[in-house]
Amino acid sequence: MNVQILETKRLILRPWSESDAEALFKYASDPDVGPRAGWPPHKSMEESLEIIRAVFSGEGMWAVQLKGTDEAIGCVGYLPASDSNLDIEDDQCEVGYWIAKPYWDKGICTEAMRAVVDYCFNVKGFSVLWGDYFPENPASGRVMEKCGFVDTGKETLCPGLEIGGDKPVRVMRLDYAI
Repeated sequence: MNVQILETKRLILRPWSESDAEALFKYASDPDVGPRAGWPPHKSMEESLEIIRAVFSGEGMWAVQLKGTDEAIGCVGYLPASDSNLDIEDDQCEVGYWIAKPYWDKGICTEAMRAVVDYCFNVKGFSVLWGDYFPENPASGRVMEKCGFVDTGKETLCPGLEIGGDKPVRVMRLDYAI
């Protein structure tokens, strides 16, 4: 499936490639990264390759790459209603992201998410974007707030998550602004 390449001031959001498996394993094996997003640390490069093939290869998933490099340092994307952890309408989607620990607190995740928000509204035509985060990971909530999302005041469970499916997540929402 073709994924449109998106560019920002510092980033290229591009399709994942099997050649990204080594970088993905390097960053996704960090125990501080995956559990904050609901997945376990990767245990092998083969596991990372399988994640690229099975999860990251679909429409709406981008590798985050700093301009001037060729290394994937995170993932950003959206899930259509049919794949969402949330009960949402067909013209809505759920967004998600993670960035490798060495790149935390540099605005990279927010920059990448802003590009995806623009794409979701102006290319895909979604009416509402949803996101969620674990309350013990407030930085994830701040990324969404910086992108215009508002806290719905609701919490829910996402039992499909490999880690944390039994812990509540805060639900955020962003409506298309005409």
